[in-house]
Amino acid sequence: MRSLNKISLIAPCGMSCGICMAYLRDKNKCPGCRATDTNKAISVIRCRIKNCEAIQKGEVKFCFGCNNFPCKNLKHLDKRYRAKYNMSMIENLENIKKNGIRKFIRNEKIRWSCSECGGTICVHRGYCYSCGKRK
Repeated sequence: MRSLNKISLIAPCGMSCGICMAYLRDKNKCPGCRATDTNKAISVIRCRIKNCEAIQKGEVKFCFGCNNFPCKNLKHLDKRYRAKYNMSMIENLENIKKNGIRKFIRNEKIRWSCSECGGTICVHRGYCYSCGKRK
């Protein structure tokens, strides 16, 4: 659960890497989108959002700081996550912009904490990685 407190685990797109199945799994664990590309899935390494020119040059830390926000890549990702996982990257980014990163992280910790054991609920699997309880 400590990982849900790390600012470095909030990807440029607004995804909290701390609730991602690639980060939560024990084997071949992803270190998060902002970490070095070692041990990351090829889909994360090739991510168009993470590799966006504005992000790579350090011009913006989050997509909402870009003049093209929300770009077609972010809209596509957001549509998929809304439909499959009931989560919106664009909504996350708007919350970060409006309320700040620390408040966003506090709210994510509440939203994705298991009511049974306090573990982390995976956004992709919909259950707690500690006790298995479904969200």
